[in-house]
Amino acid sequence: MSNKVNNEDDLEIDPYQVIPYVRIQKMVSRKFVNRFALSVVLVLAIVTTIFGGYQFWYLRQVNPPGDPGAAEIFTVTESDDLLVISKRLEQEGFIVNDSVFRSYVSSKGGLDITAGFFTVKPRDHVGNILRVLRTPPNETFTKVTFPEGFTLEQMADRLSEEIKTVSEIDFLTKTGDTSAEISAVRSVYQPESVTTLEGLLFPDTYLVSGEETATQVAQQMLKLMERVGRQEGLDDSVNSVGLTPYQVLTIASIIEREAKVPEDRAKISRVIYNRLSIGMPLEIDATLFYKQNLDLPFLELKAIDSPYNSYLYSGLPPTPISNPGRAAINAALNPAPNPSAGNPICREITDGSPCLYLYYVLYDKDGRHKFASTLAQHQANVQAAIIAGVL
Repeated sequence: MSNKVNNEDDLEIDPYQVIPYVRIQKMVSRKFVNRFALSVVLVLAIVTTIFGGYQFWYLRQVNPPGDPGAAEIFTVTESDDLLVISKRLEQEGFIVNDSVFRSYVSSKGGLDITAGFFTVKPRDHVGNILRVLRTPPNETFTKVTFPEGFTLEQMADRLSEEIKTVSEIDFLTKTGDTSAEISAVRSVYQPESVTTLEGLLFPDTYLVSGEETATQVAQQMLKLMERVGRQEGLDDSVNSVGLTPYQVLTIASIIEREAKVPEDRAKISRVIYNRLSIGMPLEIDATLFYKQNLDLPFLELKAIDSPYNSYLYSGLPPTPISNPGRAAINAALNPAPNPSAGNPICREITDGSPCLYLYYVLYDKDGRHKFASTLAQHQANVQAAIIAGVL
């Protein structure tokens, strides 16, 4: 008989001990599943909310709330691409979001761009706007370029040459550049007492249809001047330079006619501001030529009693003398600083008075000017220009 002890019973597991363990495991698993399911539901709810919110936002960009505005003309040029068109559509208030417009156009098969004038309703469904841009344009157009510094008379002449349906006299009448007329359209920069749009039409290349009137062309040019003015800070000129927007445009018009090279604009601007601040006549030749017979000798022009004669009258002329471009407007708003104490033109000033840019004269055949702080310096610069054959 074997004395070996059988230990198999010792290895058996008590079923009453296993059941609680299994129950605990099942309870833990159930809680995990429940929590996981709840997390999935929450994630799905968040995703659905975000997607729904985006979808709602997207639909409002595609179809803005409210009724579309009255139809307006939108211009597409030969050089435009979808990016340019979409950005201009947003800038001009036709659509809400340019990137959404491009995405929509892409999803609908793209756009074959045709130059011309299109009748578009602002804030219409972008599908309707795309449909309009895919149809032939209402009108073809002619490019008309007005260089910086053109007067209203020069603009009228150029316009009548290019667009036969618009007469020179009609344009001058609508812009108030005749003694008996007040401008048919008004600028936000135009004082109540001013009847002419001189200096208020932006010089640029415009697309003009054969059916446009003189008033419509002037409105285009006026609108662009106001946009450029806002971009350059003209609306805040009283705070920035102490002058009204109209006065700044008058200074810009003088700079436009006087400056021949870009680096002279801001210095000429500073000369004008300095002379205005000390009550010194501007004595600028460009003002003499405005609306005068240019065949007259300079001394005769200088003797004409006119409010535009800045040799006879201090202050600014009553209106701008040309229609300035962006660079001249920028210079009028940002005159150059006066010369520092170490500048050679300041060495002759020994009485403690400020060294200011007060004079300038044409100095070389490229159109550059020489600037001076004293009359003696200026006279020396004039003599040098005469010897060089510039004057």
